[in-house]
Amino acid sequence: MDQITDHSTLERDPLDEPARRPLRRTWRTAAIGVATLVAALLVYLGLAPPRGNQAAALPTPAPMVTVSEPLRREVDTRVGFLGQFSAIDRVELRAQVGGTLTEIHFKDGQIVHKGDLLFVIDPRPYEIRLEQAKAALQTAAAKVALANNQLSRAQSLKHNEFATQETVDQRTSDQDASQAAVADAKARVRDAELDLEYCHVLAPFTGRIGARQVSLGSLVAGSRAATSPTTLLATLVSLDPLYLDFDMSESDFLTFSRERARLKGPLANQIVLGLSDENSFSREGTLDFIDNALDRSSGTIHARATVPNPELFLAPGQFARLRVAIAPPTPVYLLPDAAVVLDQSQRLVMTVGTDATVKPKIVTTGDLRGGLRVIQSGLEPGDRVIIDGLVRAIPGAKVAPQDGAIHYDATADGQG
Repeated sequence: MDQITDHSTLERDPLDEPARRPLRRTWRTAAIGVATLVAALLVYLGLAPPRGNQAAALPTPAPMVTVSEPLRREVDTRVGFLGQFSAIDRVELRAQVGGTLTEIHFKDGQIVHKGDLLFVIDPRPYEIRLEQAKAALQTAAAKVALANNQLSRAQSLKHNEFATQETVDQRTSDQDASQAAVADAKARVRDAELDLEYCHVLAPFTGRIGARQVSLGSLVAGSRAATSPTTLLATLVSLDPLYLDFDMSESDFLTFSRERARLKGPLANQIVLGLSDENSFSREGTLDFIDNALDRSSGTIHARATVPNPELFLAPGQFARLRVAIAPPTPVYLLPDAAVVLDQSQRLVMTVGTDATVKPKIVTTGDLRGGLRVIQSGLEPGDRVIIDGLVRAIPGAKVAPQDGAIHYDATADGQG
């Protein structure tokens, strides 16, 4: 019978002990190192001050802004309008005699001067009529001479009692009739000369001519009577000066009328204007017409200014912005437009007090003058207004102000 071996009573192999001991020491060493590192980290975190406290401990510098006292200047009260240019003179060139168009002496859109030849209608038929009228005049003049001689002989015979009074009367009547025929013939000559003159169409004034409506060889209808149909040849408009038409509201008209009546003089005769692509009001004109009644449908009254155009740059139909003075000059404050803040329905400016604190002020503004915004009320002498750095200015906060300057551009509103 085999002997049963009890493994539990067997002694361990002494060769296994040296391999297990180093492994146990390695794990123990690693655990001690990790514990030491964690303890060091906890000590560091406990001793290090919070970063937020460090940031709070550093003082925040005050934002820098540019300030200046408002510019004080006397300006008149003006109202802006939108106007449109129109020609003072505009005519439709129409034929006053009929015939074949034989000559055209201009290019479409050309500047023509008063008296320049524009069209020629075939003059030969009218030359023939003129010659006929002159011939009829000569015939009538010959009959006058004959009637004079016959009357003279009849009077001589009557004096010698060889002719009756009836003969003298008949010769006197013949003389009167021949003289009337001469007057009629002269009128026909002038009429024929006028028709011949109208064969040459001349420019009635200096201006720009439009596109021709006929071609060479066209048969045109013409008449000196306005009721008869005529052929339109071209249109001509004057360019210097031009009218600038605009409409004035009832309130502006009342203010304008009161100021004009109070000063007893032409207050607002001078206007300034600028074209749609111009930022300044560098052109001038004269207000010379206000209509005699308001338009009931729009509540406006028509007004008109005359604007010189020596360079012929302006054209009828163009639009322009204009300003009309309706009150005499009064002292106001001026600020850059960027210094005015719109807060709902109010306008504010930010001022800096003696303690460098930002304080908003409500102001009433007007139009632009010299590139600056008119401040009608809300500011006091000595106020220092922030003109640059508004985004860094908070009401009630401290700022670091530095002095700036406000510049008035006299050419921006036509006063340069």
